[in-house]
Amino acid sequence: MSRIGNNPVAIPEGVTVEVKDNVVTVKGKLGELTQNYDSVEIKVEEGNVLVTRSSDSKDQKAKHGLYRSLMNNMIEGVSKGWTKELELVGVGYRASNQGQKLDLALGFSHSIVMNLAPEVKVETVSEKGKNPIIKLTSHDKQLVGQVAAKIRGFRRPEPYKGKGIKFVGEIIRRKAGKSA
Repeated sequence: MSRIGNNPVAIPEGVTVEVKDNVVTVKGKLGELTQNYDSVEIKVEEGNVLVTRSSDSKDQKAKHGLYRSLMNNMIEGVSKGWTKELELVGVGYRASNQGQKLDLALGFSHSIVMNLAPEVKVETVSEKGKNPIIKLTSHDKQLVGQVAAKIRGFRRPEPYKGKGIKFVGEIIRRKAGKSA
């Protein structure tokens, strides 16, 4: 019995959900998302999205909770949006953006210039005495997470000094250095 899959997903005001030919389309004020599905049945009833399965096979049990979570993320994304914040920890680490181009100075001999998808809005915050922060916002949770992971992959946080790109609020397990 799937606890997550059995919960209905409430559809907020201003969001429309259409189910047609194994494709779910969710439209809202922030954009439009589509998702293919199989092995389960998705219905829209009385302002809720219900995900049901026809049998207790292992494949259907796995996809029951998965598609319910994907529906929830899509509906929340087109109504509220998703945000990821990255913090640059290190001396001389800087970030700036011009439109959809993100320019990162991460201690390499060259700066890294990254072109972002048009669905992702980027904002860089640099205050004196604080670490630079990169804010990524979009209606697609999967895309925001993927872009954030790609940026973090340029310079992962290291365990000795904690330098690198980390998510805001992420706790990095620190190691002791060499003992004399």
